[in-house]
Amino acid sequence: MTKLKFQRPTGMPDILPADQIYFEKVLRLAENIGDFYGFRKIDTPLLEETALYEKGTGLTTDIVQKQMFSLRTRGGDNLTLRPEFTPGIIRAYLEHGLNAWPQPVKLYAWGPVFRYEHPQAGRYRQFHQFNAEVIGTSNSVTDVQIIQLFFNILNDLKLKKLVIEVNSIGDSACRPYYKKLLISYLKSRALGLCVDCRRRLRENPLRVLDCKEAKCQEIVSGAPQIIDHLCDGCRRHFKEVLEILDELELPYRLSPYLVRGLDYYTKTVFEIKSEEEAENKRTDALAAGGRYDGLVKLLGGPDTGAVGGALGVERVIALLKAKKRKEFQPTYPPIFLVQLGFLARKRALKLLEEFRKNKIPVSECLEKDSLKAQLKLADKQGVRYTLILGQKEVLDKTIIIRDMKAGSQETVKLDKIIKEMQKRLKKL
Repeated sequence: MTKLKFQRPTGMPDILPADQIYFEKVLRLAENIGDFYGFRKIDTPLLEETALYEKGTGLTTDIVQKQMFSLRTRGGDNLTLRPEFTPGIIRAYLEHGLNAWPQPVKLYAWGPVFRYEHPQAGRYRQFHQFNAEVIGTSNSVTDVQIIQLFFNILNDLKLKKLVIEVNSIGDSACRPYYKKLLISYLKSRALGLCVDCRRRLRENPLRVLDCKEAKCQEIVSGAPQIIDHLCDGCRRHFKEVLEILDELELPYRLSPYLVRGLDYYTKTVFEIKSEEEAENKRTDALAAGGRYDGLVKLLGGPDTGAVGGALGVERVIALLKAKKRKEFQPTYPPIFLVQLGFLARKRALKLLEEFRKNKIPVSECLEKDSLKAQLKLADKQGVRYTLILGQKEVLDKTIIIRDMKAGSQETVKLDKIIKEMQKRLKKL
């Protein structure tokens, strides 16, 4: 195969028509659930100031150190393609005075994010997320509502064996003491850690707990657990979260070394995975998030509680594709319009407009002249009725209705076809 002159950038896939149905169904379901829980849509720019992510996401995170697509404009501005939604949404919350709205403010967003990493199954350099944030509350019930929102999206998509992994990573009152314990434990085992984790041990030891390297996970498995060293406030908050999860009968398990890879998280962190995927040796989170009570203040606002999460759309779609479910197969209108000859083609365009105005879906292939080719396409699409318009029919002001299921056909007046098809479609 000859290599094309231009190809898509590495790790940035095209979304072809056959895939659009998956994106549309996931988005529609996510938005419907978000709307039910009182979330309102927000769109933020693809480009933000680089400093926003350095300060908000954290200088020691892999996202900032390794994965950002950054550029310098002709005017000298340092900008970065959005690697995640939360800092941009908090920036918009403060810039537009949403902190003056009745609190909490519930927002959701949808769109592409960009991270430079090695492309592999389920991981891309341009991918899509559905994001939800609740800003302006520290109540534990909000943590669970965010978890419930993402769980319900995945559950309503009929993904199997979902489980919520949950942990508390404390706050500024109890985390410093835990960090000392963790550093003390890891220092004596530093030679066994990967190169990245040796750096993380110096810069941000909690990131070591998030490493996916087998040798690091083995060391981490014996590390002190932060849940044993929470302050009274964080312990009470986490206890409430677990009690509400129990009340909702949501399937969860404690994951004592779950920290997530972002610096702004406090208290509750969570990931939702499919046990079915774990059986296939794939354990990527389908949705994840947590509480971030210090981020609004860090970005220049008042001290404000907040919690949020994101769903990885491509990862979810990969599971849906593997199931080959009927509702994700292409669907076609129940009517196909066949035309024969130039005179009929002209009349067909006008007739299609009449169907559109009456909200009757019709497919066609005006480019084909052959009756056989058009009927073959209609049969392939599984339509119920084929309308045949030839030169004779145009002159007689009639049209043929062929019932593809019954194998029968009849001729009706062209000016009666809209009402006739409306009547027939009601019976389907």
